[in-house]
Amino acid sequence: MMKATQKLTGIKSMVTQAFNIDALCLCLCPSSKSLAHAAAQSVIQYLQQILSQQQTATLVLATGNSQIELLDILAATAEIDWSRIILFHLDEFLGIEAHESASFRYFLQERLLKQINPQHFYGIQGEAAEPLAECDRYTHLLTQHPIDLCFLGIGHNGHLAFNEPGVANFNDPYRVKIVKLAQQTRLTGVEQGYFPSLARVPQYAYTLTLSTILEAKKIVCLAFGKSKAKIVKEMLTGTINSSCPASGLRLHPHTTLFLDRDAASELDLSVFGKE
Repeated sequence: MMKATQKLTGIKSMVTQAFNIDALCLCLCPSSKSLAHAAAQSVIQYLQQILSQQQTATLVLATGNSQIELLDILAATAEIDWSRIILFHLDEFLGIEAHESASFRYFLQERLLKQINPQHFYGIQGEAAEPLAECDRYTHLLTQHPIDLCFLGIGHNGHLAFNEPGVANFNDPYRVKIVKLAQQTRLTGVEQGYFPSLARVPQYAYTLTLSTILEAKKIVCLAFGKSKAKIVKEMLTGTINSSCPASGLRLHPHTTLFLDRDAASELDLSVFGKE
């Protein structure tokens, strides 16, 4: 296993154990609450560091239940100069408008954007009349603003953003693309209450590609709950390949994965190198 290069400055009191898994740093927290606070503190420290070195920082936001408490903490903090932060997000359903409650732009507006004043938020326009042109527009913006920090959650099938196992590519030639969603992913949208029925869940979505995500200078990924334990085990102990897109995070030298005890419950932690 490769030695992780990251340090846990300032968050050790919230992390019960830390491990190196290839290039990835795994932080184990006792609960989802402590996980969110540890992740938030690491984000605050990193953004402060970046802004001490450059005028602005570019942050890519994730959505979903894994991000709620993290975003709530960041929305309430006075330790980030949001006027110097440029925001993007990972993905959006095809054909959905920003005001619809299932839209990821709506999620981010309610959870974060209403409470802060970023320099700019660039949203993926899910309702765009020309979807391929929207991919080009977003690609151009990302090219202008290299990603300093990217938030992630892990899908039950190991997807990152909407890079499903069938379409994920660690060396994707595209920065943004349109993909067909796996049935399991669409069902999750219903189970979490974002859509009233499977028939209402779009079959396609925009996503930042894995190659774009892995270009980020730093990645902070969160997973909690027993429902994530199986895929976390596959991600961290299986072969690194696109059949489990999240496994690619083990190749990134500045990724920190925050897990609670439940998400880590199927791991044999004795085989990992301690931080």
